Amino acid sequence: MKDQSDQYILDRSRIDRPEGCELADFHTHSTASDGTLTPSENVALAAERGLRAIAVTDHDTVGGVEEALTAGKEYGVEIIAGIEFSCAWEGLDIHIVGLDLDLGNEELMSRISQCRDARENRNQMMIDRMAEDGIDISREQMIAEFGDMKWTRAHFARHLISKGVVQSVPEAFDGLLDDNGKYFIPRSSVRPDEMVNLIFRTGGIPVMAHPFQYKLPDPDLMRLVTLLKENGLIGIEAFYSTHTPQQTAHVKEIASGMDLCLSGGSDFHGKNKPLIDLGTGWGDLRIPYELITIMRKRRAVL
Repeated sequence: MKDQSDQYILDRSRIDRPEGCELADFHTHSTASDGTLTPSENVALAAERGLRAIAVTDHDTVGGVEEALTAGKEYGVEIIAGIEFSCAWEGLDIHIVGLDLDLGNEELMSRISQCRDARENRNQMMIDRMAEDGIDISREQMIAEFGDMKWTRAHFARHLISKGVVQSVPEAFDGLLDDNGKYFIPRSSVRPDEMVNLIFRTGGIPVMAHPFQYKLPDPDLMRLVTLLKENGLIGIEAFYSTHTPQQTAHVKEIASGMDLCLSGGSDFHGKNKPLIDLGTGWGDLRIPYELITIMRKRRAVL
């Protein structure tokens, strides 16, 4: 699956699963944002893994969904139209995953377009800030290196590596590109409760992504979850690549107390997160397909 070069090697083995349990992955990224496999390649890999379904949840875009849907028909993998919205709350970058999106909804698609424009403006601001400090970077260089796609901090980290500013992606994320780093610029002024409400109102399933990534104390985490629940939140990611067993158990407790459904995903990015594999995360992640069935049933009665 991984080697020592910059390549991501597809592992052709099937993943183990509890007997009789169909598996899925409800949080994945492709080259439509900051993944390194195309939507079709993600689907092919999902088929190799024996996954019943994957959600395409690229950052602030649904640009990879149509390609994935076509590939899903070829490989026999159910494709869930999704997105991962970047939102701002009390100085933090909060992520909301939307599943079962209605791509024909004008309000939803208009907001996605606005998010795309905001991300592009933010990226230019990051380029300008780095250039002011003497880093060899420009929009033209970024396009030549990564294509005219939805760039994220992972792309900037790789560019900084190529220029010798940092030695690794973790070093970039732990310093210059951290939420408090010199070159970090908030992605959005859109609140997470607004995005949850938008997804809910347009018929989708809003899910809070990786709740421990925000490093919130429990009272603040519960305050945020309560706000999102009041605006239509249906699910919360309990099964996630970096969660410890204790964190997974804690999310399950939160979900039970708040009457939320459980969701899960690897947050697969290909070689941009080379230790995280599709469907299995760091190797032991198992996400039951039935989670989406439960979320759909909940959505149908709300």
